[in-house]
Amino acid sequence: MFKAIYLTKDNDQFAATVREVADAELDAATPGDDVTIAVQYSTINYKDGLALTNKSPVVRKWPMVAGIDAAGTVIASGNALWQAGDKVVLNGWGVGETHWGGLAQKARARAEWLVRIPLAFSTRDAAAIGTAGYTAALCVLALRQHGVEPAQGEVLVTGATGGVGSVAVALLAALDYKVVAATGKAAEADYLRALGATAIIDRKELAAPGKPLQKERWAGVVDAVGSHTLANACAQTKAGGTVAACGLAQGMDFPATVAPFILRGVTLAGIDSVLAPHARREAAWHLLAEHLPLAKLHAMTREVGLADSLAVARDILDGKVRGRVVVNVNA
Repeated sequence: MFKAIYLTKDNDQFAATVREVADAELDAATPGDDVTIAVQYSTINYKDGLALTNKSPVVRKWPMVAGIDAAGTVIASGNALWQAGDKVVLNGWGVGETHWGGLAQKARARAEWLVRIPLAFSTRDAAAIGTAGYTAALCVLALRQHGVEPAQGEVLVTGATGGVGSVAVALLAALDYKVVAATGKAAEADYLRALGATAIIDRKELAAPGKPLQKERWAGVVDAVGSHTLANACAQTKAGGTVAACGLAQGMDFPATVAPFILRGVTLAGIDSVLAPHARREAAWHLLAEHLPLAKLHAMTREVGLADSLAVARDILDGKVRGRVVVNVNA
């Protein structure tokens, strides 16, 4: 038996509870998966918030063990890629959506889904990074691969106090980029400067409908917000710049024109962390291990127990969560 956050839906009756799950239930829910993990830490991302509150149809198979992240130690493996004792992190692949997830003391996954935790990180650090931080790293990789260099000017990070935004600010700053953080939380200015932001703007400057082309400002953008914010960010990006889009906190619409793309050669790079190939995942984790300052990761992270996840899920949707929340599944 192991504890997990268990989601059920019977017609319109949704429930999210912490309950004991039998190993036989895990066996039945994960046929063919060949690696069993003793989970030590998970986390709460925006998508977890949607799943745990049933605010959006994130979960597509019922019942479901929640959690799109897991970090822990392999306890059994039927695949030569992994051995008992290996420290691994699991992100994406439909975990917590169509496959039982990581807000539990035990999880099972396919061998090819797992990434070895870099030596620089503990399992807690890997969970603190989680899908949000790994997505931020994918965004930074996209900017660099499209030629965005620190000398070219400022990089905008929207939703900057969130999980993706916080890691993006810290990682970009460590790579010597001049980071401008957009936030609606003026009280968090000191927090963002401590992570490495050189300037802070009010998110209202980007949130309303704007002109198709605006004054050029950004060499690159990491956007976790979508909607008008993303459209305005594209309209303000310098010729040849790149915008990495990875979220929809404001909305999934994109009320823009083709003008930035055909008149300035702006690149809009979509970032998919769920189905990213293994090599790209490893590149993202290598970038984090090499450049993300642990002190800044720890400063943006707080820890809660498994039962507290339900309240955190509501808070993250209400914009009350700053940085990263690690879930100690054994607490």
